[in-house]
Amino acid sequence: MPRKKKYIESEVIEKAMQLFWHNGYEATSIRELEKEMGINQFSIYSSFGNKKGVFLKSLSCYKEKVKKELIDKLKNSVDGVDAIKQYFYDFIAFSRDAKGKKGCLITNTVNELGENADKEILNSVLNFAANVKTLFIEKLELDTSKTKKIIEKQSNYLMVALQGVSVASKMFNDEQLTDFIESTFERL
Repeated sequence: MPRKKKYIESEVIEKAMQLFWHNGYEATSIRELEKEMGINQFSIYSSFGNKKGVFLKSLSCYKEKVKKELIDKLKNSVDGVDAIKQYFYDFIAFSRDAKGKKGCLITNTVNELGENADKEILNSVLNFAANVKTLFIEKLELDTSKTKKIIEKQSNYLMVALQGVSVASKMFNDEQLTDFIESTFERL
């Protein structure tokens, strides 16, 4: 007879996500996951397969949080470039908590694991980035004076700038980040 779970999966994944977000994938051990999630190693392996399984679920949890707190707002806005700029500011607030400046779990993962990351992890990260870029393109297209070529260049520029602000948000102060964002959007 299968054992009944004595925990709520979404709650333990939220805890794991926070741990990965602070420590990174490689630096997070199964022992730390056990402690943070409040479940034993057997339950981790039984429910998620392995550390990678927990991490993939954590990435999904993170993406859902970003969707609810940032992406839906951007998607529903009709403010074009100003909506993208607000996304940058909202992202900075999202990337910080009482425990410190964490940046973006997606960017942190790319920086940590690079292009040689596990294919499933890499695909998860790249799909998320592609969805954000698509939204940037949609908002840039609201300015009908822009050509497709300009929109493509600007969306690429904004994706790189977003990566930059993600990394910078972990170490620079609000004034520096504001200057960066304002300078970024002056070029559009």
